[in-house]
Amino acid sequence: MATKEQREKIRERYLALVKEALAEKGEEILVTASNKIAIPTVEDGEEAYITLTFAVPTGSHDGEAYDGYAEAENYEKELEKKKAKAEASAKKKSAKIAKDKADREAKAKAKAEG
Repeated sequence: MATKEQREKIRERYLALVKEALAEKGEEILVTASNKIAIPTVEDGEEAYITLTFAVPTGSHDGEAYDGYAEAENYEKELEKKKAKAEASAKKKSAKIAKDKADREAKAKAKAEG
C-alpha cells in the first residue's frame, strides 16, 4: 500500500493533469480544497458548478485494500439490478393500465346495456 506521501503525490499529479486539460479547453477552475476543484458553468441561462474531488482510497477499516476493479464490477451489477427493477415496474404499470382500461370499458358497456 502506498504511503501517505505517495498518495498525496499521486493525487496532486492527477489533479494537475485534469486542471491543465480543463484550462486548455477554456474552463475556469476554482480550487476549493487541497483535493477538490469547482468548475462554474451555465446551462440554459442557469449557473451551476461541477465539483471534482481527488482521493487515493486506501481501503476499508478492516484492512482490506481498495480494489477499483471490484468497485466498478459492483457498480455495473447495481446498475443492472436497477434497470431490471425499472423494467419490471414499467411492465407491471402497463399491465395495470390495461386492466383498468378493460374494467372501465366493461363498466361502461354494462351501464349502456342496463
